[in-house]
Amino acid sequence: MAQELLKKGWLQSVIMQIAPHIYLITDIFVNLYLLVEDDGLTLIDTGISKDGRKVLNQIAQLSRAPQDLKRVLLTHCDRDHVGGVESLKVTTGAHVYANPIEAQAMAEGHSSREMHRDTLTGRLISLVSSFMKFPPASADEVLHDGMVLPILGGLRVLATPGHTPGHMSFYASSLGVLFSGDSIVSQNGLLQISARANTWDEAQARESARTEAALGARIVCAGHGPVVMNAGTKFPKF
Repeated sequence: MAQELLKKGWLQSVIMQIAPHIYLITDIFVNLYLLVEDDGLTLIDTGISKDGRKVLNQIAQLSRAPQDLKRVLLTHCDRDHVGGVESLKVTTGAHVYANPIEAQAMAEGHSSREMHRDTLTGRLISLVSSFMKFPPASADEVLHDGMVLPILGGLRVLATPGHTPGHMSFYASSLGVLFSGDSIVSQNGLLQISARANTWDEAQARESARTEAALGARIVCAGHGPVVMNAGTKFPKF
């Protein structure tokens, strides 16, 4: 039953294992992923400011201590992905990893790209964003395309710009799991490219999605929408 609810996106604010060493923390705004290994924990994205406490609660459910969180990997600098960075750094001492463009924006407390203002939706998003600041935070380590982090047997860093200028994704080849952030989102069991008003560059977003599709991932863990299993046939058609 729980797996069926996960597929439909109905479970909120719980932690659930989706693959060996990989747990999903669901949230109203964004999905967070906790990578659990004997030598420490890694969190992909942090949610909004108040979600730091929720992350710590879920870590406790796994009988781990806050100090077991060693790394925070950021896909991009939007409030719903980096809002909890500062509180988690203070509480856990975790090192934060981010692309240089996204890291600079995070340090200044704003998104790394402006919204398109040539549509009503873009203007509304821009207006709402101006009232939704987040605590500035600093990155400890810089992410670059092609890096392989010592996580999950080798976690490859992918430059996937488009949604934002410095968007990054992560691929665990040993498990066939792609963490796509907002470069790809899932809806109704299918994968969709970041597009429209909240996308910095749609052409780059499409190219990034094409690169991700070529990886042959079995599982796609997107920033929004349910986790997509058997993902090979569910990528957009190019």
